Amino acid sequence: MSWRPQYRSSKFRNVYGKVANREHCFDGIPITKNVHDNHFCAVNTRFLAIVTESAGGGSFLVIPLEQTGRIEPNYPKVCGHQGNVLDIKWNPFIDNIIASCSEDTSVRIWEIPEGGLKRNMTEALLELHGHSRRVGLVEWHPTTNNILFSAGYDYKVLIWNLDVGEPVKMIDCHSDVILCMSFNTDGSLLTTTCKDKKLRVIEPRSGRVLQEANCKNHRVNRVVFLGNMKRLLTTGVSRWNTRQIALWDQEDLSMPLIEEEIDGLSGLLFPFYDADTHMLYLAGKGDGNIRYYEISTEKPFLSYLMEFRSPAPQKGLGVMPKHGLDVSACEVFRFYKLVTLKGLIEPISMIVPRRSDSYQEDIYPMTPGTEPALTPDEWLGGMNRDPVLMSLKEGYKKSSKMVFKAPIKEKKSVVVNGIDLLENVPPRTENELLRMFFRQQDEIRRLKEELAQKDIRIRQLQLELKNLRNNPKNC
Repeated sequence: MSWRPQYRSSKFRNVYGKVANREHCFDGIPITKNVHDNHFCAVNTRFLAIVTESAGGGSFLVIPLEQTGRIEPNYPKVCGHQGNVLDIKWNPFIDNIIASCSEDTSVRIWEIPEGGLKRNMTEALLELHGHSRRVGLVEWHPTTNNILFSAGYDYKVLIWNLDVGEPVKMIDCHSDVILCMSFNTDGSLLTTTCKDKKLRVIEPRSGRVLQEANCKNHRVNRVVFLGNMKRLLTTGVSRWNTRQIALWDQEDLSMPLIEEEIDGLSGLLFPFYDADTHMLYLAGKGDGNIRYYEISTEKPFLSYLMEFRSPAPQKGLGVMPKHGLDVSACEVFRFYKLVTLKGLIEPISMIVPRRSDSYQEDIYPMTPGTEPALTPDEWLGGMNRDPVLMSLKEGYKKSSKMVFKAPIKEKKSVVVNGIDLLENVPPRTENELLRMFFRQQDEIRRLKEELAQKDIRIRQLQLELKNLRNNPKNC
C-alpha cells in the first residue's frame, strides 16, 4: 500500500457528485439523436443551449437557467441552419452570443435576446462560409475577443476574425477528419486529434506543426491541455480495443509519460480538466458514471480519487464556467448531463465537503473571468497574454459590458493563403456526387426554361417592330 500517500493527502479525496432535484432539471427536451461524437450542449451563467431533433434543417434550444422544469413542445428554437447542427459554443466574453456549426457547411453567430427567445430565430447575426464540407467543431479563443476556430470535414481549420466576418488564417496540416481541438491557457498553442491517428501541437497563427505523435498503440480521440503544466491528456483506444488515457509532455510527443487503461467499454471518453483544482473528470458516452482524478507534476502524475455513479446513460455533457458556480456550497465543477431516453437535462454538482460556511480560498484561486486580454488585431499581430483573472469571493459575478457588432459584409470570394475556399470542389463520396448531379440538372432545367421565355419575348418584340414599320401612319 506504499503507493497511496498522495491519494490520502489530497484535499479533494472526498469530492462527491450531487444530482439536482427533479424540479431543478430541464424536462421534455427532444435531444438530438445524431451520432456525431460531440456534447450537443453548451452552458454559461445565463443560458443553457441544447441541440434538438428536428425534421429538415437543424435547430437548438436556448433556455434561461432559471426556467427549470418541463419545457413546452412548441418552445421557440434557433432554426436557421439547412443541415443538422453538430456543435454549439457560447462566447466566453459576451454571454448572449453563441456560435453554431452544421452539416450545411456554414458557421453562424447568433445573438440571444434578453430573457431568452420569444419566437423562432431564423436570421443569424453573422453567417460564415468558407468550408467546402460539413463543419464538425467550433472553439472560441480563450483570451482574445471575436476570434473563432472552426474545423470541417474538408480537413481544414479556419480562424475567423468576427470583427470583419472573414477567415484570416487557414491551418491545412491534417490528412483526415479533425476530432478535437484544445487551447493552452493563453491560446498561443492549439492541439488537435485526427482520424489519421496523429496528435499535433500547432502554432495557430502560422499553422506550423511544433510537435506530432503517431499514435499507433493508443488511437487518440480527445485531447485537453492541462493548464500551465505543459502537459496534454488524451483519451482513446488501445490496440486491444480497451478505453485508455495517456499523459504527454507538450514539448516531446515521442512517447507518452504514462498510459492507463480504464475499462473495456466502447463509448467515447470525454475529458474535462479544472485548472484551478488540477482535477480531471472522465465521462464516457453512453455511460452513467463520471470518474475523477487529481493531476500532479510529479510521479505518479495521475491519482484516482472517486467515481460518480448513475444508472442513466449520458449522451453528452455541458460544463458551467467557473464564475457560475455556487461557492457557498463549495461547488468546484458542474455538469449538465443529457439523458436522451428521458428527454432530460440533469445538473450534477461536484462538491468538496467542508463544515465551515466561510469562503474557501484554497479551492477557489483566482480564475479566468469574462474580460478578454487581447483584441483580434493584437493576437493576429503575434501578441500573447494570460487570461484576465477574477475572484469568486462572495459569489462575485460581473456581467460583461461588451457588445457584439456584426460587420457589414459584401458578397465576394473567400481567399486564404491564396486559395478561394468558395470555389467548387470535387465530390468525395457517391452521395455527394449524386447531390451535385441532381443540383446541376435542376439548374440546367431552370436555365432552359428561362432561355425559352426569353426567346418568346424576343419574337414578340421582333413582331411588334415589324408591325410598326409596316404601319402607314408612321411613314
